[in-house]
Amino acid sequence: MDGRPSERPSSRVVALTALALACFAGNSLLCRAALVAGHIDATSFTVIRLVSGALVLSVLARGRAVDTSATERARWGSALALFAYAAPFSFAYLRLGAAIGALVLFGCVQATMIGVGIARGERPSALAWVGIALALGGLALLTVPGKTAPNPLGAVMMAIAGAAWGVYSLRGRTSKDDPVVATSASFSRASLLALVLAGVVLRWSWSSGSFMPPSLRGVLLAVVSGAFASGVGYSLWYAALRHLTATRAAVLQLLVPIVAAVLAVLFLGETASARLVGAGLAIVGGVATATLARRAAPPARS
Repeated sequence: MDGRPSERPSSRVVALTALALACFAGNSLLCRAALVAGHIDATSFTVIRLVSGALVLSVLARGRAVDTSATERARWGSALALFAYAAPFSFAYLRLGAAIGALVLFGCVQATMIGVGIARGERPSALAWVGIALALGGLALLTVPGKTAPNPLGAVMMAIAGAAWGVYSLRGRTSKDDPVVATSASFSRASLLALVLAGVVLRWSWSSGSFMPPSLRGVLLAVVSGAFASGVGYSLWYAALRHLTATRAAVLQLLVPIVAAVLAVLFLGETASARLVGAGLAIVGGVATATLARRAAPPARS
């Protein structure tokens, strides 16, 4: 193969994509499973996830080309965005179910990326605006007060995580490093930021007498999330991306909250409420419409 995106992905690319999307959805389930029963605190989960992901990615990045012109400032900027995703992600799952959390995260990632595109001068078509409005309406429906509404603080933290992940993804597009090398560098630096957070939280919890060491199960779930669902999952995704068009890749990511919701119902005993289903259909359908409309629209004249 010549490395260009193919109209019909091979079975290998399909397999890589399916595994990567399953890993992305798995992060939500692993985090929720670790936190909901008190196996580990959110800070420890964040630290272990980032450190274990950094270790796996450092092995995968060995021997790959490194862009020596990339500045430390740029690399630390990406690391800060990654940390700003990972920490609120963990704290949000103290209050949100895996299905709702994945939906809020996904919606805010896409909203951030589309919003940045508009701020940079993109002019969406009328159909794209319909899709954007539908997706935002779905997010609004998800957060309307009511019996099945998600925890407000949890939803805000997950929205912050989604916005940060959107920024991190946009920064990754401009990086000249090999994607695995760039991700490895981001994880390594974000791990240092997480250790600083852990030091602050540990000192506070120790002095207040609220410190509870994580259980072995909690540590293992965090390691699996970092080493496999994050480290290996991102590597599989980057391998698949070389053979996918940008639009196909964007639309395929629509499957992540759906997969997370199904697995959460099957393995975590969560309930698929009418609110969740309705909001999910609106968000997924709206983003799909906006993404496909942006792809079909002619380039703007300068």
